[in-house]
Amino acid sequence: MQTFRCDHCGQPLFFENVQCLRCGSALAFLPDRLALCAIEPAPGQPGGTWQRKRPRRRRPARHFYRLCHNHTDHQACNFAVPVDDPNPYCASCRQTRVLPDLSVPGNVDRWYRIEIAKRRLFYTLARLGLVNVCPPPGVQDGPVFEFLADMPGQMVTTGHANGLITLNVAEADDAERVKRRVEMREPYRTLLGHLRHESGHYYWDRLVDEEGRVDEFRRVFGDESIDYAQSLQRHYAGGAPADWQQRFVSAYATSHPWEDWAETWAHYLHMVDLLETAASYNTRVEVPGEEGDEVEDPFEHSEVDFDRLVDQWVPVTLLVNSLNRSLGQEDAYPFALTSESLQKLRFVHDVIHSPGGKQHPAAPAASAMEQPEPAARPQGPPAA
Repeated sequence: MQTFRCDHCGQPLFFENVQCLRCGSALAFLPDRLALCAIEPAPGQPGGTWQRKRPRRRRPARHFYRLCHNHTDHQACNFAVPVDDPNPYCASCRQTRVLPDLSVPGNVDRWYRIEIAKRRLFYTLARLGLVNVCPPPGVQDGPVFEFLADMPGQMVTTGHANGLITLNVAEADDAERVKRRVEMREPYRTLLGHLRHESGHYYWDRLVDEEGRVDEFRRVFGDESIDYAQSLQRHYAGGAPADWQQRFVSAYATSHPWEDWAETWAHYLHMVDLLETAASYNTRVEVPGEEGDEVEDPFEHSEVDFDRLVDQWVPVTLLVNSLNRSLGQEDAYPFALTSESLQKLRFVHDVIHSPGGKQHPAAPAASAMEQPEPAARPQGPPAA
């Protein structure tokens, strides 16, 4: 993700901020601009109407917003909604259909953490042109989400089915997530990773099946028509093949071609997000013994070269892992990409950047002065 700055005073910001710590300006993320902006009440407009904060010498504002209902009700979301949109929820929150019972202690915080991850997913999908940043008034775009908690005799399984992504809110508890990471031998298990993975299943339906790419998919990933339930059962009973690292991005990817695609899709989203972040800090990486290079924004050009992405990805991950080890932490990127894994990543890249993959115009990056410490709390529609 790009870095952001307060467009009123220039203070560096994080994506989740709701107030600038230097000038005190209220902040809101404007999905139509993909920018975190300083805002102020709009004079002459109904109460609760906001506009971008501008010096008085500039022309009057032409675009007006209100804050997402989950901000006003729960202090949970920092996205804004165009004032003419009848949907009370922002473009990200309206994707969430069901919440856990927020009266249960801990569920509000769990919901908040999940929605932060979902908004980050929304941002990357928007930059890739896969989700509409300005859906028609009242409409939502992309997958639907349900965030559920285990009930007596009813365990919630994280997964995707027919456009619906379900996530067990227990994954938002660090201790529980680490426990499951160890039990399931998954070195990289995060909320954002979960959502990226499940979005891969959603976009397999949209970009592979519906776009007539199944035969091409099978040549790269294998035959997805093999029994899915039996494949997962075999995987959990026997684990991954001993040589899985030679052909897959993760052990779980070996379970079924659909899971291989979803793991590879998530990996590609990791890649472009991290490279965009590195580029926004003007990062130049020099691997010892090799010539250095400045990291480029993967969204900067209309034609994104996959080989160029990979050339920059490897030294950046070496840097990130070295920094983590210096702090006594485990590797942030515990993977090694082989030629076969790279072939699968290239397929994902080509599908996304094909004419059929660009479902919406790729949203442009905001300028540096339009660009956050964590802010609010959770977001999403009323609990079921």
